[in-house]
Amino acid sequence: AVPEAVALFIAVGTPTSRLGDGNADLTYIYEAARELAVHLQGYTVVVDKSTVPVGTARQVERVIRETSPQADFDVASNPEFLREGAAISDFMRPDRVVIGVDSDRAGQVLKEIYKPLYLRDTPIVSTTIETAELTKYAANAFLAVKISFINEIAGVCEAVNANVVDLARAIGMDGRIGSKFLHPGPGYGGSCFPKDTLALMRLVQEHGENVRVVEAAVEANAAQKARMIRKIREMLGGSEAGKTIGVLGLTFKPETDDMRDAPAATILPALLEKGARLRAHDPKGMEEAKKCLPGGIEYVKNAYEAAEDADCLVLMTEWNQYRALDLERLKSRMRAPVFIDLRNVYDPQRMQAAGFVYTGVGRK
Repeated sequence: AVPEAVALFIAVGTPTSRLGDGNADLTYIYEAARELAVHLQGYTVVVDKSTVPVGTARQVERVIRETSPQADFDVASNPEFLREGAAISDFMRPDRVVIGVDSDRAGQVLKEIYKPLYLRDTPIVSTTIETAELTKYAANAFLAVKISFINEIAGVCEAVNANVVDLARAIGMDGRIGSKFLHPGPGYGGSCFPKDTLALMRLVQEHGENVRVVEAAVEANAAQKARMIRKIREMLGGSEAGKTIGVLGLTFKPETDDMRDAPAATILPALLEKGARLRAHDPKGMEEAKKCLPGGIEYVKNAYEAAEDADCLVLMTEWNQYRALDLERLKSRMRAPVFIDLRNVYDPQRMQAAGFVYTGVGRK
């Protein structure tokens, strides 16, 4: 297929280096470039869709030229902005398409490819390769900052008896701020935000600059997970030792089985280490959870089994099936009706009326 293609898209993983220094591992990018280089025939646009540091496309170009000096090609950066669990809808209805190219010829090829695909008129941002590469990191870092901000404000709300849900709704109505990513919780995770914030910090350090607000967001995210551990401990009377904790949700977000950097991967081992017994359920993530979480966790078939003889129930991930639980049935299974809602799914007054000792994040 490569010789006939007018455009070739490199869309491979760029995990954080095993050294833990924030560097992106670009091995798969360069392997793909070498492999396709020997098959290029006629003019081809080689498009980097992966999230990569600034300068990667230039290196891809060098790799291809070294492998096939006579090849007629351009390299472009076209970062993807798809969300896990919503990739098809995001692809068909994107907010924007970012195209980084050096030549009008390459830019026109990409515009012609994308033009018939979308279900609505989509803005196309044509820019330099370096700008396109940095745009993806900047976008993810900004969203991480926004999440960490509302999580820290949630802590303030708890201290002064304010309601972070109402606060987030109020500030989100400001068009300059927007309502998305203003939902407090146990911290961000997944395959993008943790990796991309660290990679951006590393890139900036290499160029002698600073992104202190991003550094603060990363620190705040770690602190938020620690705060959730303390919240659970406090709701158990100061110690989780010997207590049974039911856990609803393990993945970093709903509609995926992805456990990468999920808050549960930090919070649950800390509880186990202090002697807690854990009964956990997740609609899709339990097999992945077994691979990355310590042994000793009992995985169960549904939320009600997770609640069996539990001293508290922790809602970790806001799966839709957890939004309409039979509260009376849930409470009847528990040793103590303590409900710790780390996603603010339930209304506090309703939970208290149902006989639960309830706490959320950023509200009483």
